[in-house]
Amino acid sequence: MSSSIRIVFMGTPGFAVESLKKLHTSHHQVVGTVTAPDRPAGRGQKTRPSEVKKFAESVGIPILQPMKLKSPEFLEQLEELRADLFVVVAFRMLPEAVWSMPPLGTINLHASLLPQYRGAAPINWAIIHGERITGATTFFINAEIDKGEIIDQVEVPIGDEDDAGDLHDRLMYHGSELLVRTVNDIAAGKAVSKAQDTVEGDWKKAPKLNSENRRIDWSQSARDVYNLIRGLSPYPSAYTELVLGEEESMNCKIFRTRICDTAGELAPGHITTDNKTYLRVGTGTNELEIEQIQMAGKRRMGIKDVLNGFDFPHEARFE
Repeated sequence: MSSSIRIVFMGTPGFAVESLKKLHTSHHQVVGTVTAPDRPAGRGQKTRPSEVKKFAESVGIPILQPMKLKSPEFLEQLEELRADLFVVVAFRMLPEAVWSMPPLGTINLHASLLPQYRGAAPINWAIIHGERITGATTFFINAEIDKGEIIDQVEVPIGDEDDAGDLHDRLMYHGSELLVRTVNDIAAGKAVSKAQDTVEGDWKKAPKLNSENRRIDWSQSARDVYNLIRGLSPYPSAYTELVLGEEESMNCKIFRTRICDTAGELAPGHITTDNKTYLRVGTGTNELEIEQIQMAGKRRMGIKDVLNGFDFPHEARFE
């Protein structure tokens, strides 16, 4: 067994909690956590703590929630924890004053096989691009985003029907196992890191998701549209505009589809439905059958439930 080291853990969302749990139950000492300040969330906009803060409070780990990572007060509090290593999972970009502080360095867990899918949304983009394999990487943080020296990696398969939620959970588990193994190797002095290929043009990127790259382009192939929808499901979701008439339209979120076996006769975005059991949409190739959708102002529903209360007019189409 490697010697025990003192760790400060930095993270915010649920994805980071599994890693924190495993480190907390290891023989290492998690002497503090750094997480985002409590923020308003939900319909009532109640102030809520991060998932990492909830777990840290439940097991008595000290918590820091700085507004600014360069503030002298925060840096002093961090120094006082006397950590050997900082561990980062799904947190903000760190200034050098933070990542250079601990003697053993600062490591990050990234949800891709770096240098593939550097960026903010690696889980989503791996599915959107139709990958069959992705993974997780541990690396030392330096001044460039996601470009530090790689320590270790684990491969994770992507099933043809997996959505981003499925892959998130799988990477959360396998990534946490990888992270503990990496920490053990660092503590034992056995970790060997290697430089990444940093030539930008050679690798797929994982940029932040926004209203432009989430919008469905029905002129693409059925496979590409299918991958976009599952790559954004359940959150933040792919969307399209449903045009009901000359002056009536609404945005809809689409969560699950099925590629029809036969080549479609529908033009891209055009709809066919019996208004009872099915709704199919034309793409650049085959038709797609919509299985789960959220109409404006409604909750996410199966298509039969939607059709039970909504009739699509003959001229309706997606744009």
